[in-house]
Amino acid sequence: MRAEAFSISTRWVDVPQAARTIEAAGFDAFASPEIANDPFTPLAFAALATERIQLRTAIAVAFPRSPMVVANISWDLQVNSRGRFVLGLGTQVKGHNERRFSVAWEKPATRLREYVESLRAIWRSWEKGVPLAYEGQYYRFTLMTPEFSPPPSGLPPVPVFIAAVRPAMLRLAGRACDGVRLHGFCTRRYLAEVALPNLEQALRDRGRPRESFEICGGGFIATGKDDAAVAKAVEAIRYRIAFYGSTRTYLPVFELHGWQDLGAELHRLSREGRWAEMATRVPDEVVNEFTAIARYDRLGPAIEQRFGGLSDSIEMGFPPSTPAGEIREILADVHRVPTRFRAQPDSWD
Repeated sequence: MRAEAFSISTRWVDVPQAARTIEAAGFDAFASPEIANDPFTPLAFAALATERIQLRTAIAVAFPRSPMVVANISWDLQVNSRGRFVLGLGTQVKGHNERRFSVAWEKPATRLREYVESLRAIWRSWEKGVPLAYEGQYYRFTLMTPEFSPPPSGLPPVPVFIAAVRPAMLRLAGRACDGVRLHGFCTRRYLAEVALPNLEQALRDRGRPRESFEICGGGFIATGKDDAAVAKAVEAIRYRIAFYGSTRTYLPVFELHGWQDLGAELHRLSREGRWAEMATRVPDEVVNEFTAIARYDRLGPAIEQRFGGLSDSIEMGFPPSTPAGEIREILADVHRVPTRFRAQPDSWD
């Protein structure tokens, strides 16, 4: 199983050393999220500071950006990292698109499919020198002149992953993408009974082997050096479950377990602004379903029990004071967990 670490600093000056430390510790990928800052820029600094690890957006919000803009920056990151960039895209939710980004919200699955298709059409035009001719319902790209075409990279295509929770987006990931980023708000049962069947059916329809498609995440990890540290991590995750569980977008995960009343209660508390109370309503039973819980010395088996056979990579983080040797030992245990994913296709055909 692969392990990726997230960029936790928003200061560009800190990124090169953080990326080098992550690579030296044995992580497989350095991921940059879009929360309060741009997700692409830190990866440019990480690309110049590292040699091996993948560099991933996890995720970049798609619809506020033209596919042409994302194609350009993705191309630059792929070239300057020598083929180590992975583009992770997500839709965000309706309210943020309309009220935070001021962009239209309409048929997000259809629009995101066209977004991914148009990215590939643009990249193929640049790499192969073929005319750019993509025409969809939401995106139309039919002009590319030599002056605006970067030279061929000689590298494999940029892998594209999308974030998915509900069946429609899961099927889209399997039909059109190279991988999927599952939300942490995901139980093993939801992974096994909802996510994986939708992904695998879409992959079969497409004729793509599961071994060339990467499944990332799908749960939380609560760990630490001792029991006190683990207990503290559990409480932080309890709050995250309460926060996400209060959003109707994620209600199907609760419904699968018969916890819809908990979801309704959390939603009511959030509307009333009673955020401090929400975590107290999430019982241990629920936390345990979402989370691999173990000390460092027992983490490998806990991750295998929670994610094994379903996910191919997980997100992990450690306190800055954690010795590098200890992190390498933990990651060695994680890497021993078998997965189905092997490698992305490296052909443009």
